[in-house]
Amino acid sequence: MAKYILKRLGTSLFTLAVILTIVFVLVRQMPIEGYFDNFDKLDQAVIDARLKQLGLKDPLPVQLKDFFVRLIHGDLGTSARYAVNVSISEIIGKKAPLSIEMGVISMALSLVLGIPLGAAMARSKNKFWDQFGTAFIVFVSAVPAAIYYIYIQSFGSTLLGFPMLFSRDDWRTWILPVFSMSLGNIAYYAMWLRRYMVDEMNKDYVRLARAKGVKEKNITMRHVFRNSFVPMIQYIPTSLLYTVSGSIYIESLYSVPGMGGLLVDVIARQDNPMVQALVMIYASIGIVGMILGDLLMAVIDPRISLARKDSAR
Repeated sequence: MAKYILKRLGTSLFTLAVILTIVFVLVRQMPIEGYFDNFDKLDQAVIDARLKQLGLKDPLPVQLKDFFVRLIHGDLGTSARYAVNVSISEIIGKKAPLSIEMGVISMALSLVLGIPLGAAMARSKNKFWDQFGTAFIVFVSAVPAAIYYIYIQSFGSTLLGFPMLFSRDDWRTWILPVFSMSLGNIAYYAMWLRRYMVDEMNKDYVRLARAKGVKEKNITMRHVFRNSFVPMIQYIPTSLLYTVSGSIYIESLYSVPGMGGLLVDVIARQDNPMVQALVMIYASIGIVGMILGDLLMAVIDPRISLARKDSAR
């Protein structure tokens, strides 16, 4: 297991370095006007001094080397436009706790609603709960998320009386963004749990248990559900970490002062150091989630061995 973890970490670090290099090069292709307010009114000497302060006068390979050297030492740099000369770590440190709190609540809601819905769909195949769940999954998957997010905000505020904009001190303002953030994971858990449970129900050990007179409820919960949940374990860490990082659109829609809205803001301001730091965080979240998913599957299912190349996954 230790060898597998080290190998995955090495591959992950290489992948992260490639992603950061691509983003670094791309943001350097943006016009320099974006680094300044009232660019047309500035003297060339002022422009050159600011570009030198940002390190943009050096050749691109030198800039890239300096970026990775600072990153290795834990220095994410300072903001260029969002909060000039303020440490990026300080800015993120103020916004991340809210996204974490909201994401954890949203993830818990997804598990509480999605897993029972998937189990109900599997147990009542082609009946009401199966048809209801299928319609819900198709709707969430087929309709662009931005559309039903707006409708949830509109109808939730007009018909149900929930505030439209977020306030940390008002618990009612948490309901609509948390519910919106959980919809995708609810549909995902319901869809895949239903599929895995239906597959398990058609296997020989289930038929044998039925022939022996084991109660259907015991078969479903002790065997079918348990075996069906194992493949879904791999996705839970990734979905949890992505949800914790916050939905970019939802946080912007409800004016939530978290990580998601921050990324939109710094891209609009062309704050390249902030963009690079946030891209690194989001990429790291995905990589860590995949590694944790593999490890969790190996812990839950003894049939999976990460130490052997020919192990069943």
